[in-house]
Amino acid sequence: MIYADNAATTKLSSHALKEMMPFLTDIYGNPSSLYSFGQEAKEHLEDARARIAKILNAEPNEIYFTSGGSESDNQAILSAAVWGSRKGKNHIITTAFEHHAVLHTLKKLEKQGYTVTYLDVHSNGIVTPEQVAEAITENTALVTIMTANNEIGTIQPIAEIGQVCRDKGVWFHTDAVQAVGHIPVDVKAQHIDMLSLSAHKFHGPRGVGVLYARKGVVLSNLIEGGAQERGKRAGTENLAGIVGMTVALEDAVCNMSSNSESIVKLRNRLIDGLSRIEHSALNGDAVQRLPGNVSFCFEGIEGESLLLLLDDKGICASSGSACTSGSLDPSHVLLAIGRVHDVAHGSLRLTITEENTEDEVDYIIKSVEEVVSYLRRISPVWRDLQNGKRSFIL
Repeated sequence: MIYADNAATTKLSSHALKEMMPFLTDIYGNPSSLYSFGQEAKEHLEDARARIAKILNAEPNEIYFTSGGSESDNQAILSAAVWGSRKGKNHIITTAFEHHAVLHTLKKLEKQGYTVTYLDVHSNGIVTPEQVAEAITENTALVTIMTANNEIGTIQPIAEIGQVCRDKGVWFHTDAVQAVGHIPVDVKAQHIDMLSLSAHKFHGPRGVGVLYARKGVVLSNLIEGGAQERGKRAGTENLAGIVGMTVALEDAVCNMSSNSESIVKLRNRLIDGLSRIEHSALNGDAVQRLPGNVSFCFEGIEGESLLLLLDDKGICASSGSACTSGSLDPSHVLLAIGRVHDVAHGSLRLTITEENTEDEVDYIIKSVEEVVSYLRRISPVWRDLQNGKRSFIL
């Protein structure tokens, strides 16, 4: 099997698993307990908090442990909405191609009377600071823009956007779930007020993440019931998961430069190979993208059929976000960058890591070529394109 869907989730690293085991078997005390067994657990909890804070260039008391990116996104956005309403501000700015954890939360707020501006995304999948600056008004409470897109991998100019928000006194949140552990992130240098991350995107365990909230940002609770996480997130902390996340993130950051160099070479080899398929197109900017992300559209085919036939060949891939892979609708991300419905339906996302090889990449290229050719031979749409009854778009 060739696993090429690491944007959906990654394999738990052996190092993270090894470091987690004592907290599943021996150091299992509740960090909130006053006796020494519980306090031992608390020491490890706070050690992990400090280590993650150091990586992000934050302070330990700005780190809140959550169940993952979706929870962190929700708490960040809803907290800003509550704070904004107290200040008479009910306007939020985002982009049209955010993760659904952001978009669905904003749709909920719209029903409650908030106004949301959805910035258009350029065809290369990048939003400009100028767009953000033009959209901010005196009623703007929050700007929330992802660091790197989960489907097409484009990296946004976060530091510049953050500076615009800081200059205008507007809170800035970024969903950095796809970015942390893969590209440098510095909350101070990038003027970030709130940031979401999730462990399972960088070889950590599932079900654990972080919300960074700058000192001075007032968080509202999503979960009530206890005083954990300084009263902002009730529930006994998942200490084993938190330790695994910390170890995995430290390993990812330590090896980021060397891993990125090797992954980019594989990514570019994959892009070059798939570009040889006629009437295909790379989605997103060719340079400003995550090291391991390759997103393509192939005209005249359906992405679901492509995925199933690649699975028969032992290749795990995606047509977009794993959170919406069961949907028959075309990706909102691809529509946002200007792909028409017929083309967006024929999408493929391949996301690789340092564990993939050149031989695997070459096999993927060969397999995609074969499957696309087969699907086009049996496609009435492709027949109409070939006969001139329809016009090619790509």
